[in-house]
Amino acid sequence: MSIKPDLDRVPATSEAEATSTRQGRVDTEAATDKKSIQTASQGKLMWRAFRRNKLAVAGGVVVIAIYLVALFADFLAPAAPGTFNSDYLYAPPQRVHVVSTDSAGERTVGLHVLGYVSEMDPDTYAITYEPNPDDVIEMGFFVEGDPYRFLGLFDSSTHLFGPVDAQDKVFLLGADSSGRDVLSRLIHGARISMTVGLLGVAFAFVLGVLLGGISGYFGGKVDTVIQRLVELFMSIPTLPLWLGLAAALPRDMTPLTRYFAITVILAIVAWTDLARVTRGRFLSLRQEEFVTAAHLDGNRLPRVLFRHMLPSFSSHLIASLTLSIPGMILAETSLSFLGVGLQAPIVSWGVLLQDAQNIRAIATAPWLMAPGAAVVIAVLALNFVGDGLRDAADPYSQ
Repeated sequence: MSIKPDLDRVPATSEAEATSTRQGRVDTEAATDKKSIQTASQGKLMWRAFRRNKLAVAGGVVVIAIYLVALFADFLAPAAPGTFNSDYLYAPPQRVHVVSTDSAGERTVGLHVLGYVSEMDPDTYAITYEPNPDDVIEMGFFVEGDPYRFLGLFDSSTHLFGPVDAQDKVFLLGADSSGRDVLSRLIHGARISMTVGLLGVAFAFVLGVLLGGISGYFGGKVDTVIQRLVELFMSIPTLPLWLGLAAALPRDMTPLTRYFAITVILAIVAWTDLARVTRGRFLSLRQEEFVTAAHLDGNRLPRVLFRHMLPSFSSHLIASLTLSIPGMILAETSLSFLGVGLQAPIVSWGVLLQDAQNIRAIATAPWLMAPGAAVVIAVLALNFVGDGLRDAADPYSQ
């Protein structure tokens, strides 16, 4: 006599055991994750919270990419920013082809662009450009072109992408009123526009933290004087102040000197908000036990301020700095666009936008608005990063 196993009960038991095992594993992982959160440093908690914000991470990738482009602008740009050709005024963007056919029916395979056939209207003198299938300009990577000094260290003439023959002119994003490559100038403009934001925020950070910390820690008459100074700067309309200070700069200043002068002008106004925040935090922290303990331990005042008090809200400062950079970039762009900021031969996005100040230029060459698109992308990316850092500054609330 054979005994048949109960087939209905075996799967049920196995499924219950598997479910129990999975639940135990989930509980163990949750407990481990909770313990790791409780023992993690503030930096790790901020990074963990920041990674959850997909927009902030995407913005961070874009910001890093823009700064890498700014750092290696000479190598990445197909041409030098001042290289021009009067035969290609307002030439439209050229498309990169892999396969094309000329008028004789012969195919060309490989990366290349087509040259122009230009024609002038006898009535309006407007020049129109059409692709010339018989004029093939071969493109390649790591090609020779305009000479430059790589990172200021050594001379080079190698460019990441461009025409194989250095004598050929290529305008992948079109040409401006002087026949200069807009793409190359856009890449070089990132170096000035993005670093003005960094330097301006650095100056504003030093002023804001220093004056705000002194005001909040000492209080009394010192606090009164500094706060009246802050209110004075905050009461002045920002744009007229920028315009007045920028217009007061001597016209014979060198481009480098004018660059640093504009940076200082932008920082003069930007420090007030940070000073107010720092003052409030120092007022609330100066009576805390850890500050008293630092004094009793024999620490000097600068060490108490910058080694013990300031790091207690460093996450907020980081978020404020990140959110301040877009404002600096927009301010520089606005001043340069209005003609009182940076001037040629300096190449910045604001300077490039000067070519798009009239309707005729925009109608003739809409690609001249490309620097405006670059400003929008950079500002949006920086704002996403700033919002992510601001949310991650209090990681225990996540």
